[in-house]
Amino acid sequence: MLIGILQCGHFPIVEGHPPRTYSDLYSGLLAGQGFEFRTWSVVDMAFPDGVEAADGWLITGSKHGAYEDHPFIPPLEDFIRAAFEAGVPQVGICFGHQILAQALGGRVEKFSGGWSAGRVVYDFDGENVPLVAWHQDQVVEVPAGAEVVARTDFCAHAALSYGKRAFSMQPHPEFDVPATRLLLEARAPGVLSSEMISEATEALEAPLAQDRAARMIGDFFKEARNG
Repeated sequence: MLIGILQCGHFPIVEGHPPRTYSDLYSGLLAGQGFEFRTWSVVDMAFPDGVEAADGWLITGSKHGAYEDHPFIPPLEDFIRAAFEAGVPQVGICFGHQILAQALGGRVEKFSGGWSAGRVVYDFDGENVPLVAWHQDQVVEVPAGAEVVARTDFCAHAALSYGKRAFSMQPHPEFDVPATRLLLEARAPGVLSSEMISEATEALEAPLAQDRAARMIGDFFKEARNG
């Protein structure tokens, strides 16, 4: 099964840290489940020829806001709607979660409550799933027909299910300890408070449920495509 990665941003390259791309992070997360991967850097206006170019689509995170005026956002929303109508399964992560919701009739905004960063325990319908958060924007209105399947006190719409057509989550299951450390060192200063940076750094070695999230995503792709 070919998973097309729609790259909506670039993971930072920082001296002293091994260079990694979003393609590396997502293919590593989903390794061992029988998938093949191909990446289209839509943030650089490199789009697939059509929604059938892959068996499923994974929409990545980004530093951009879904509501901002960037050239790649309108065609990405058109692509999302076309894939949704065609029944080609889609998974959205962080920005991908937000742009999926926005494209399908929901609303995203810069959350007045501020940032969530570092290890967060998400309630996936009664199951505690600790993953890394890195966002201020949130889905504040859910599209018609979508079901909220994960939440926290801070983020009410932390994961959404659209049946067999799409699944999305606000946290970053692809962010492991090295990726999170890089962000805390290179991206957090001047954006997050020193207290938030300190708390997130102290929690770096606490366990994450990356394997559980990877299985959720893999199972969704397989069941949607084969069902």
